[in-house]
Amino acid sequence: MTVEKRRLEECRNGIPWKAWGPYLSERQWGTVREDYSKYGSAWESIPHDHARSKAYRWGEDGLGGFSNDDQRICFAWSFWNHKDPILKERLFGLSGIEGNHGEDVKELYYYLDSTPTHSYMKMLYKYPQTEFPYKSLLEKNQKKSKLETEYEIIDTGIFDKDEYFDIFLHYAKADVEDFLFEVEIVNRSNKKAPITVLPTFWFRNTWSSGKDKFIPSLEEFDKQHMFLSHHLLDDFHVYFDENIDEQAFTDNETNRSKLYGISNTAKFLKDGINDYVVDGKKEAVNKEKRGSKASGIYTFSIDANSTKKVQVRLSRKKLDNPFGDFDTVMSLRKAECDSFYRSLQYKVADKDLRNIQRQAYAGMMWSKQFYYYNIREWLGGDPGRIPPPQERRHGRNHDWQHMDSADVISMPDTWEYPWYAAWDLAFHCIPIARLDPDFAKNQLLLLLKDEYMHPNGQIPAYEWNFNDVNPPVHAWAVLRVFKMDRKMQGKGDFDFLQKAFNRLLLNFTWWVNRKDADGKNIFQGGFLGLDNIGVFDRNRPLSEGSSLEQADSTSWMAMFALNMLRMSLELAEVYPAYQDMANKFFEHFLYIASAMNSSDDDTVNLWDDEDNFYYDVMHVKGQDPQQMKVRSMVGLIPLFAVETLRLSTYEKLPEFRERLDFFMKQRPKLASLVARWEDPGRGERRLLSLLRGFRMKKILERMLDPNEFLSDYGVRALSKYHKENPYVLEMEGEKFIVEYLPGESDSSFFGGNSNWRGPIWFPVNYLIIESLYKFHFYYGDDFKVEYPVESGEYVTIKDLAGILAERLMKPFQRDENGNRPVFGNNQKFQKDPHFKDYILFYEYFHGDNGRGLGASHQTGWTGLVADIIHKYYNP
Repeated sequence: MTVEKRRLEECRNGIPWKAWGPYLSERQWGTVREDYSKYGSAWESIPHDHARSKAYRWGEDGLGGFSNDDQRICFAWSFWNHKDPILKERLFGLSGIEGNHGEDVKELYYYLDSTPTHSYMKMLYKYPQTEFPYKSLLEKNQKKSKLETEYEIIDTGIFDKDEYFDIFLHYAKADVEDFLFEVEIVNRSNKKAPITVLPTFWFRNTWSSGKDKFIPSLEEFDKQHMFLSHHLLDDFHVYFDENIDEQAFTDNETNRSKLYGISNTAKFLKDGINDYVVDGKKEAVNKEKRGSKASGIYTFSIDANSTKKVQVRLSRKKLDNPFGDFDTVMSLRKAECDSFYRSLQYKVADKDLRNIQRQAYAGMMWSKQFYYYNIREWLGGDPGRIPPPQERRHGRNHDWQHMDSADVISMPDTWEYPWYAAWDLAFHCIPIARLDPDFAKNQLLLLLKDEYMHPNGQIPAYEWNFNDVNPPVHAWAVLRVFKMDRKMQGKGDFDFLQKAFNRLLLNFTWWVNRKDADGKNIFQGGFLGLDNIGVFDRNRPLSEGSSLEQADSTSWMAMFALNMLRMSLELAEVYPAYQDMANKFFEHFLYIASAMNSSDDDTVNLWDDEDNFYYDVMHVKGQDPQQMKVRSMVGLIPLFAVETLRLSTYEKLPEFRERLDFFMKQRPKLASLVARWEDPGRGERRLLSLLRGFRMKKILERMLDPNEFLSDYGVRALSKYHKENPYVLEMEGEKFIVEYLPGESDSSFFGGNSNWRGPIWFPVNYLIIESLYKFHFYYGDDFKVEYPVESGEYVTIKDLAGILAERLMKPFQRDENGNRPVFGNNQKFQKDPHFKDYILFYEYFHGDNGRGLGASHQTGWTGLVADIIHKYYNP
């Protein structure tokens, strides 16, 4: 057992190795939580320019931040290149209303390493030596249309002459309350350059809300020693290495005069250290050397191609020689991290793939952040403060007043999406479970708790609209993590499975009651995360008497029913009473499948016999139902509703077997639509699927056609067929057009950053691969499909899953010219030795060339590539 795995064992026994970590957000400004505007204008409420001067209410942010797990004590790095008008305290980017494709971070930074307990972490930030182009990034993006690519910091040319610093941030834990911070600054230019380094400590402002009577304090003990006192966390010591120039102190208080033109209530303000260092305002900091925010200040002039280091230590214990063992501990924790990943990656033969996978895992670990949001308090306001506008009481999230979030949660992206999203989180937990199954399980249970799940059974979507509807993948993730954990630990965590299952019953019931309006087992659901691949915004209310039967929503529910069936059967082997639940979900799946696959005289089927594909069906009052023939991921999602059951499971559970046999005899036509119960497959398995052989083959034929869905880099979200054959729908005086777009969206109709019309999208691609494996479990090697289409060559379904996995790895891997498709045509990223091996995990990928698009650090679900690599080498 590696040292890091032993730490994970110690965590289970109550030793708090994970009590501190990278739980500080990269962006708190522009979030819903900090928005106290009249009509929910979150981006305008606190823009980037206010962030350095505004004391946040609900969280903190910082560059490479580190904190305890309720973010009381915070640490981050700040820098100044002696050219910028402000300190580099946080990452810059455009808000959702400033970017031509929505919010967009405009910095270069990379999460390079982390163990699950954060005993060792590493991050890289690239800081220009010339003035940061804040203004040009804003102005040039605002001039660009939706049809144009985004203007990124690399496009400004600021890195062309290598006039920048590579700033490597290293973190190590000597013990559970003894932390080592090191910054390694490399001057990449051919001339000397100045830099000021500010390791900064502060407290989240818990006192201005009136909820906390005590104000914690930081004060100088001597030049290299700072004393930190918190009434809940007791005392800590901060040690700075011998190169420190001085310590500066201020308070984490809002500069009301600057932001609002009213008198300040505090003398020393959040932006005081910025004003002291950049503008030379000595009065901006407390000469008595105490406050609630403080920095050590180091100023260097670094020679060309040379390196400087700064070392800082935060410890509960008072240390006589804090830097005597610093290098030794840092090196040891790095070695332990290497050992942990060697044990995980020992079958991954390709060195470059190991690097890609390790950085994907690092991004997952760095994206764990403290999330605080009590909606009742947010709506009502704080005592002694100006109350929020009354309009808020009927605005965003007003009907989620039970919600009280104060937890470390896996975020989709630390800057662009610094808030949890329910279905994103479900996908995050798959690669996370390879590293830390306990954290993955706890995350899945978290959103099912009373503090999160609505009393009506809905799982919250995301903070911009908790009422929105995400695809119901939570049960799938619970089941996958349960199986992965059982394989890793050698025994199943049935307590976890039972807790999750019982809460998911509420969510399943919510779907049935709220999203099956006519009781036909055909479901609605809104956009379901698929954004622009629909004809119109499916969240928008239709005209009175109109409704939309969604092939994807119905397929997701069929998958949900099968996931619940499988969980019931797993639990029934330990708790026989769950056989009743297995029967319930078996029958529910059959009813959903029947509604989706059978034709009645008075309706239009979701399956089109001419195209051999699934489509949504629109019902408009006074008109015949109409199939909406858009060839999109909507028609591929039925592949996901598949499960195989072993004969041994069937024979172990007499009540389930008896009811199932009775149902099969009473409803043979219904069962024959979807089940291959009468035909045992490989290993005496039985198959449950929305797709029997013919329909599965037809969908796969279309999916595997390069002129439709198949890209060199995975499966597209929209068929390329629509490039030459746009789908047009006229409704209520409006014309809606769907045409193939391999990259960014050309429309704001679905929201500022709704970009998924045609690109490669990792979560659904991952589910396609998993479904193919399940089909192979039943059919075996005898069932083959033509690949490539019209080639006359045939492969097994298992081989096909491996082929798709290879395509999904391709965006990150070097091609025959040594280029990574993810970087597009950017030669700096492709060829420069200080760029080319640092990977960015984008939100989605260009459908034709594999270039990365959208959020650049979406290791949330794009981190699934780590698990794809694992399964490729461990089939």
